[in-house]
Amino acid sequence: MTGTERTRRTRWVAGSAVALAVLFAGAATVASARDDGAGEHVSAAGSAPGTPATDSADAGFARDMAVHHQQAVEMSFIVRDRTRDEDVRRFAYDIANTQANQRGMLLGWLDLWELPKVSAGQEPMAWMDGQHAGHDMDDMDGMEGKSGMSGMSGMSGHGGGYQAHDGSLMPGMATRTELGRLREASGKQAEILYLQLMTDHHKGGIDMARGCADLCAVKAEKRLAQSMVDAQRSELDAMAQMLAERGAAPRD
Repeated sequence: MTGTERTRRTRWVAGSAVALAVLFAGAATVASARDDGAGEHVSAAGSAPGTPATDSADAGFARDMAVHHQQAVEMSFIVRDRTRDEDVRRFAYDIANTQANQRGMLLGWLDLWELPKVSAGQEPMAWMDGQHAGHDMDDMDGMEGKSGMSGMSGMSGHGGGYQAHDGSLMPGMATRTELGRLREASGKQAEILYLQLMTDHHKGGIDMARGCADLCAVKAEKRLAQSMVDAQRSELDAMAQMLAERGAAPRD
C-alpha cells in the first residue's frame, strides 16, 4: 500500500468514525430527552405539551450550537492534514469526535421536537437577547487572567451585539478568510493558527453554553450545556499551554 493510499484510508476511517458518532448520538439522545421532558415551553403551533417552542432557548441553543460545533469539526480535520505533530493531531481529533457527537445530540433533539434545524427570520443567538448578557459580564470579570480568557468579554453577550461577517455567524467562529489561511498553512504555523482560532471558538461556545445552562428548560440539554462549559474551559488551559510551547499566545 502506497503512502497516498494509507493517507486516504486514514482520512476515510477518521471521517467514518465521526459520522458514526453523530448517528449514534442522535439516536441515543431521543430517550433521554423524552425522560427529562421539555419543561414549560410549548410550541405556539400546537405541538404536544412539553415540546419547546421554535423560539425557545432550548431550540435556539440546539440550532446555533450545532452550527458552531460543525465549524470546530471542520477546523480540526483541516489541521490534521496540515501538521505531523502528534499532540496537535490527537487534540484536534478529540475535539472533532466530541463536538460531532454533541452535534448529533442537538440535531436529534430538534428532530424529536419536530422543530426546524434552521429558523427563518431569527438571528443567531436571538434566544439569549436581554436575558444573559448582564450575567455574562459579571462572570467574565472573574475569569480574567485564566487561559487568556480576559478576551472573552469582548465576545460575550447576546446575538444582537455581534455583527456577522465573512462567514462568522456567531462569537468565536472563524471567518472564511481565516479558514482559508488555515488550509494554506503547514507545520508549526498551522498548529499555532489552529490553536488560536479554536481558543476563540471555545470562548464563544462557552458563553453560548452558559446561556443554555441558565435559560434552557430541558434537563438533558442543560446538563449537556454545562458539560460543554466544563470541558471547553479545561481545553482552553491545554491550548494556552500548547501555544506557549510554540512561542505563541492566544489572540487578543
